[in-house]
Amino acid sequence: MIKQGKVLVLYGPRRVGKTTLLESFLKETSLKFRFDSGDNIRVRNVLGSSDFEIILDYVSGYELIAIDEAQMVPGIGTGLKIIVDQAKNMSVIATGSSSFELAQQIGEPLTGRKETVTLYPISQKELSTEYNRHELKNKLKEFLIFGSYPEVIMEKTRQKKIKALTEIADSYLLKDVLSMERVKSPKTLLHLLKLLSFQVGNLVSMNELSGQLSVDIKTVARYLDLLEKSFVIKPVSGFSRNLRKEIAKKVKYYFIDNGIRNAVIMQFNDLEDRNDAGQLWENFIYCERLKKLSYENIHGYTYFWRTYDGKEIDLVEEREGKLFGYEIKWSKGSAYPPKEWQATYSNAEYKIINRDNYLDFVL
Repeated sequence: MIKQGKVLVLYGPRRVGKTTLLESFLKETSLKFRFDSGDNIRVRNVLGSSDFEIILDYVSGYELIAIDEAQMVPGIGTGLKIIVDQAKNMSVIATGSSSFELAQQIGEPLTGRKETVTLYPISQKELSTEYNRHELKNKLKEFLIFGSYPEVIMEKTRQKKIKALTEIADSYLLKDVLSMERVKSPKTLLHLLKLLSFQVGNLVSMNELSGQLSVDIKTVARYLDLLEKSFVIKPVSGFSRNLRKEIAKKVKYYFIDNGIRNAVIMQFNDLEDRNDAGQLWENFIYCERLKKLSYENIHGYTYFWRTYDGKEIDLVEEREGKLFGYEIKWSKGSAYPPKEWQATYSNAEYKIINRDNYLDFVL
């Protein structure tokens, strides 16, 4: 995917393997490359200088420049713009764990000069190269509880998986959010995360969150935005086109990884001993579908559909002008689309996603 005169930006939460992927690529490439990290103060001084002579001396003689943790470099967008504009045959790769930092710095300077890829925790599709369908299904409960961060999957025991997840959540993932100047109350943000953990798959009311946290709605909205941009949660809006009774203004939030969701509330007990199996299943299916659509460049919009009288469809995708409704069910059994959905969107497809057929949906 790398191109001359372009910057390939690899986003993603910490610990999903961005650096490993980049190093693996560099081992195989025939291009003469320079690999540095934004953690290096000298690299920050060079790429953040906006000085043409200094930056061009830095890249001279190379065909590819790779910068890991690029969000650590102040003004990284301008520095990368100078490279691709002045060194015409140069290719650039930049990785970043904090999209809210990196996107703000590279967005405008690199308009028309970049391509972006988001890397998530390991997908079922990636795991299918190691395990067959039977094996993936046998490991399903493990994925629902511990998620799919690489180092968590690699751990062999339950206790080591819990330790790895706790470390990721506390020392890496939330570090990006809590280090932001706009987070004046870490306790409030963590309380917000816990509230969202218990509301996975449910409609979230900003007013209710504001009341429960005893902070104003603007603060709640800002914290939610930070959590989204730091790859902790993902919002889904309501779908509405015709019916006045369709809910369109509220939002549902999913966690990018089931294990992180469980780490926030420190619940790692078996599915048989908990009452949120349905929520874990819905979160898992949403995230795996998100990875599939992203990695396969399937473009469209994702929603939920719900009416004020309780009729609902968990997941609605709009692609190429067509609607696809999916009901995500942990318990087995048949289900039929709501009559209001059928009457209003008669050409839309409808399908149940359950434990029997989910791999067809996410692989």
